[in-house]
This record gives sequence, structure tokens and C-alpha cells, in this order.
Amino acid sequence: MNDAHPFDEAASTSTEAPRSRATLVWLLLPLMALALATAWLVTADPLRSFDNGAPPVENLTFERTVLSQEGIDILVRAGGSEPMIIAQALVDDAYWEFVQEPSGQLARGETAWIQLPYPWVQGEAHVIKIITSTGATFEHEIPVAVPTPVPTTGSLVNQAFLGAFVGIVPVAIGLMFYPALRGVGRAGMNFLLAMTVGMLVFLMIDAAGEALELASEAAAIFQGQVMVVLAGAASFLLLMAVGRRSGTPAGLTLATFIALGIGLHNLGEGLAIGAAFASGAAGLGTFLVLGFTIHNITEGIGIAAPILKSRPALWVFPALTLLAGGPAVLGLWVGSLAYAPQWSALALAIGAGAILQVVVEVIAYLMKADGRGVVALSSWPVVSGLAFGVVFMYATAMLVKI
Repeated sequence: MNDAHPFDEAASTSTEAPRSRATLVWLLLPLMALALATAWLVTADPLRSFDNGAPPVENLTFERTVLSQEGIDILVRAGGSEPMIIAQALVDDAYWEFVQEPSGQLARGETAWIQLPYPWVQGEAHVIKIITSTGATFEHEIPVAVPTPVPTTGSLVNQAFLGAFVGIVPVAIGLMFYPALRGVGRAGMNFLLAMTVGMLVFLMIDAAGEALELASEAAAIFQGQVMVVLAGAASFLLLMAVGRRSGTPAGLTLATFIALGIGLHNLGEGLAIGAAFASGAAGLGTFLVLGFTIHNITEGIGIAAPILKSRPALWVFPALTLLAGGPAVLGLWVGSLAYAPQWSALALAIGAGAILQVVVEVIAYLMKADGRGVVALSSWPVVSGLAFGVVFMYATAMLVKI
């Protein structure tokens, strides 16, 4: 039986309406104050009294360099406080004619291609200087001039094969250990899970370090280091929220998260290799490619560890392989066609955040599966597995660092 009186409902409705209007007023009031303050700043121009004739602050970042038979093309991004005008260009201390596309002033954050019909010499170093209308000078060095590869169907196919070899093949080889590892006991399982954590911790630190290094090369407008930290944190929190919707992930779900984290890392790795192709600086010999393969084999073993006690369908293994290794191919393509340091840094930061989420979940799964909680983390199988994962990744990383 409902005891609510009609007059009570009417009174409640009548009080809610003024309350909503008051809330709307309090939302609009600060916005109106901001608009008035902005209008006063623009019309009154109080900063005029501080003007001592100094030129505006200007900044120019070189994002991409293309060397061809027609000369040198460079992609620049403006980051000044005011629109800037590129007035002159020098190559090896000699003034040179140039074409700017698009022409005109460059507003903050805008990009333009500077085309220099300069007869560069293969194998030699060249220095490009850009001078703005205010006299500010920005310098870019080409350490070793080589023709920039032109993307073709054949080159993209070759890059796909290379991406598969450094990304998909090692993961597949690692997953092939699945039948042999199914018979391990609790100590062996703890060793493999701890090895997975060690491997992931190394990848996380490696990705974060590369992301911060690339962020320092990006235009200041992107606030590279802040972007890396925020993107990594957002990736971690989002994946934690998704992964914990049904409790602590385990089994195939945990293996999928591991593959996803590794895949995001391999995407950033592929972007770096693709960028080397785009700049003509790719020198990936057989030894280096084999180094990548050996370095990444433990990734497949780490993906297999959470599903050793189950029997997933056969299609699960190629699916996990593609999820973990496939992004390396995509990264190679994107990196060779449209490389920019800020996007590579962003991809690596997202990968680092994803790997951190996987580290947390694998540790939680290890403690739950062992049954001893935190005590299991100090056992010899866990400590030795953690050490082996880190040391193996560190040692094999020496093969791919040049």
C-alpha cells in the first residue's frame, strides 16, 4: 500500500524545480566570469605595458626527413607563442631556395613540408638550418645521407615478412613448448609464472625508457614526458577495470591479457624498425633479426603459462600468436609510412601501461593458484623464475641493441 499523499508529491516536485534552476545558474556563473575575463584581457591588452620590443618565442621541431633525387624534404612543426614565418633555409652553411607546402605563416602546432632541391651526397653528413622572420635559427643534422626508401607493394610485403619474423615467429615458437610444459608441478608452474613476470617487467621498463626517449624528440607542444606518463596510467587503469569486471582474470583470460600487453609492446617495436626503414637507416642483418627472434621466444612461453592446466581449442594458439606478434607487422608499416616521434612514444607508453596491468594480474594469479598468498612470492621457484626472466631478456636484448 502506498501511503504517499498527492500533496507531498506536488510539494516535492515544486521544490526540485527551483533547485534545478539554481544548479544551472551556479554552472553558468563561472563560465560567464571566464568569458568576461577573457574579453577584458583581449580588449584592454594589459600585457602591452610589458612589451620591450623582444621578438615572440619561437620553436621549430623537425619530425621527418626524406631524401630523394629531387633533393631534401623535411617536415617541420611550429611551436611558438605566435604564428611564425620561415624566411630562409641553409644547407651546409649555404643559402638555398626552398618551397614551403603549405605556404604562409605557421600557427602553433601546424606542420609544413620544406622542399630543398639540394644535390646531397650519399654517405656524407649534411646540416640544415631554418631561419625565421625574427632571426631565430633552428638546426637539423643528417648524419649519413642515404636515399629514403619509397613505399611500394614489394617493400610492404618484405616488411610484413620481417615483422612476422621478429614478432609472430618467436611467439609461435614459444607457444610450441605448451605440450611439454603441461606436466610441470606446482613448483614448475610457479617458476614459469614468475619467469613471465620477470620478462614483462623487463619489457615494461624497456618500453617506458624508449617512450621517454622518443618523447624528448617530439615537439614541445605535445608535452612528451607528461603524455607518456598519462597514457601509461590510463592504459593501466582502463585494462584493470576491464579485466576485473568478472574478478581476477585466470586461465585463457589471463593469457589473452598477456598477449595483448606483449602485442602493444611489439607495436612500438615495429614502429621503431619501420622508422629506420623510412629514414634509410635500416641495417637489419641476419644476426640482428635472429637476435630479435631469440629475445622474444619467452613471450610465447609466458602466454602459455596460465593455460597449462587447461585444454583450449586449437584455434586459440594461432589467435594468441597473432594478438601478441601481429602488431609488429602493423607497426612496421605505420612506422615506414607516417613516422613521428610523439606517436611512437604514445604507442610505447600505452604498451608499458598494459604490461604493468598484466604484471599485477599474473602476480595475483600466482598467489591465488599457489594457495599461500604473499608467502609464495618468497619461494625459490618464484625468486629463481623472476631472476631468470629478467636476466634472459636483458642478455638477449644485447643482441638487438645497436
